[in-house]
Parts: sequence; C-alpha cells; structure tokens
Amino acid sequence: MGRAKLPRKSTNIDMTAMCDVAFLLLSFFILATKQKPPEAVAVQAPTSVQSKAAPEKSILITLTKEGKCFLMLGEDARKKEIIQDMNATRSLGLSPAELAKLAKMPVIGMPLGQIKGILGLSQEIPASKLEGIPIKDSVNNELVDWIRSIVNAYKGTSLTELQDKILLKGDMDALYPTFKNIKFALKKNDIYKFRIVTNSETIPPGSELSKKKEKTAF
Repeated sequence: MGRAKLPRKSTNIDMTAMCDVAFLLLSFFILATKQKPPEAVAVQAPTSVQSKAAPEKSILITLTKEGKCFLMLGEDARKKEIIQDMNATRSLGLSPAELAKLAKMPVIGMPLGQIKGILGLSQEIPASKLEGIPIKDSVNNELVDWIRSIVNAYKGTSLTELQDKILLKGDMDALYPTFKNIKFALKKNDIYKFRIVTNSETIPPGSELSKKKEKTAF
C-alpha cells in the first residue's frame, strides 16, 4: 500500500515580534545617542588636508575675527575644579550658587571683573554678546589665569595628556598678534604644544602629500 501524500502548505512566518524588536532598538539608539552640541561661538576656521580626531570633552580656546577670546572647559568635573581654583586664586568672591551657575555656562567669555554681575542677571547673555576674555597684551591677559587654573585642576595628569586636550580654533580672518597673545598665555604656564582646529579639505592631486599616500598604499 502506498504512503499517503500530505498536502503541501506555504510557510507563514509571523514577523510582528521581529518588527517590535527592531523598533525598540531604533528608539533606544535615537534616545541614547548624544548629538554634537551647537557651537557657542561660530568661527570660520582655515582648511587643512591633515585630519586627526579630537579627544572628547576637550579644552577649546576660540578666537573670533574681531579678536574676542572664549574658553570651553571640557569635562564637567574638571570644569568645577577649574572654576573653584579661579575663584580662590583671583579672589572673585563667588558664592556656591554662583559657582554652580558659572559651571553651567557653555562658554567663558567675559573679564573677571564682570563675572559676578553677569551671574546676577536673570537672563543668560548669548556668547556672541559677551566681551570675551581680555588678551590684549602680556600685562592685560586674563587667559594666563584661566590656563593656570586648568593646569592646577589637571595636576596628577601627564603634561602630554593635558596638551592633547587643548584645542585652539581661530577664525581665518583673525590677526596674528591676537593669536600670539593666546600662545603667550599657554607658554606662561609651560604649555608649548596644542592642536589647531581646521576644516578638512581634499588632498590636491599631484601634490607631495598625494604622492606620499599613493606610495604607502602599495
């Protein structure tokens, strides 16, 4: 007697559970991903064919084309230490509440004598409206004091690690004497290396760098 043939049926796979998992993962990554915050002070940096990733939570010194200097202090924990050190060494007389408010500001960009008054305002002043950290010359250069407090806050860290965290982003139309005053502030605190932030551009074909990359590719 022959074997009974079973009718063939098409396989039906329920994808509902798979779709639910996919949407849950998508929602997680959207909520968990940290977006790059907008720049407090926008400048048009020069271009460069060289590129290297900057470390997270860097100390960023920004120089505008008008010659204004602004400072971002990087890691939140270190930022509080820097501000507390500055308050102590320069006798700013800031209360704990004022120190906490200053630590929440995205960028430092005012003379030391204006800090207390600005913190007392009910509304936050946009960075573009701030006067900037004075760096006019070697005598009136408050960036020296800020860099000193940064060095104090990073005690115990190697100098090389600290220098890797210091970035300088200057507008391509900024004048060199102003840039030189920033270098003076770093040099005054025994910091001789820092990174320049530039916009990337493609390597010109036929250039020495292009030929060098072609040789290393083989």
